[in-house]
Amino acid sequence: MSPRILLAPDKFKGSLTAAEVRSACETGLRLVFPDAQFTDAAIADGGEGTSEAIRSALGGTTETVAVRDPLGRPIEAEFSLVQIGGKTVAVMEMSAASGFEKVLDVPPHPERASTYGTGQMIQAATQLGAEQILIGIGGSATNDGGVGMAQALQFRFFQGDGVPLSDLPTDLERLTRIESTGPFDLPPILVACDVDSPLLGERGATRVYGPQKGIQEQQFPLFESRLEALAVAASEFTGTDHRDHPGAGAAGGLGFGLMTFCGATLHPGFDLVADITGLHEQIAKADLVLTGEGSLDSQTLNGKGPAGVAALARAAGKPVIALCGITDPDVPELAEAFDLVLPIKDDSVSTEESISRAAELLASRITHSTDTIRKLFDF
Repeated sequence: MSPRILLAPDKFKGSLTAAEVRSACETGLRLVFPDAQFTDAAIADGGEGTSEAIRSALGGTTETVAVRDPLGRPIEAEFSLVQIGGKTVAVMEMSAASGFEKVLDVPPHPERASTYGTGQMIQAATQLGAEQILIGIGGSATNDGGVGMAQALQFRFFQGDGVPLSDLPTDLERLTRIESTGPFDLPPILVACDVDSPLLGERGATRVYGPQKGIQEQQFPLFESRLEALAVAASEFTGTDHRDHPGAGAAGGLGFGLMTFCGATLHPGFDLVADITGLHEQIAKADLVLTGEGSLDSQTLNGKGPAGVAALARAAGKPVIALCGITDPDVPELAEAFDLVLPIKDDSVSTEESISRAAELLASRITHSTDTIRKLFDF
């Protein structure tokens, strides 16, 4: 009987898209199993590629809207409109408007970086008739607690003397009162989030994720005071305090902002996308599952797509191979998560070469592992 092989890799960042990885792997696997039946599955964990993964699985349209980037510059951002359970659902990534990659052309300005553009995307999706919004919040450039997003959704922020704060999030520490100039009725919002950090403290948005956005250690108290002022004013405004909710600190506190201002609920990103795309059912029908990403390391095991695929495969009793650019031999849990790990880089290939020749090397790595694969899976 022809083996049924499910191809469910993530992208190799900086080298190959997920679709290109799937194509390269199929090329190699056809030489190992020439009669195999191949099925593609797009995966995502709430970060970059979430919108595309769901749209490719379910169909739908791509919408382009004019928004502001984290520093207030005009850009265009895309999101998808798909049909799920008879509802029109907008699927978006905050990084499309407020992501770190949008500001790589300038020095970091974390004190100014705002999620205003994310709010503009939410507003646009609502005006287009979305009955539900799913937003992935990985890859942010911001540490504003979602205050910029809230501004775009007609919330207003004031200091103690009643004067509106006009330079947010820069002067956020002076915040004492919040008002809504709405009403702006939003559909239910689901947040794909694999971070369980609270808003404040040692595990919070500023101290854990701030440095990668340009926040210096000596600036921690300032950024903490900004977010604390927001948390205090928000609890008085809404009567609910989300600062300690797991995930409140995700995306520089956008998790907190979405719960506070939009009534959003947070969900594990990979699980949410897998449920929507029917990945469980696809794995159940497969004889062999292949996944992977550019760097297979300890971060892979922390809620990323390949680890999620492996867990589902294990639960279904299906063998699973991980393809990757490089792997970390000092993480034994990787060998426990996957039946076989095949990195394409070895001592004979430079990093630059492995990136430029990734598709060729992926196919070659599979074909050179023919005997191992056949013995391991006994097809």
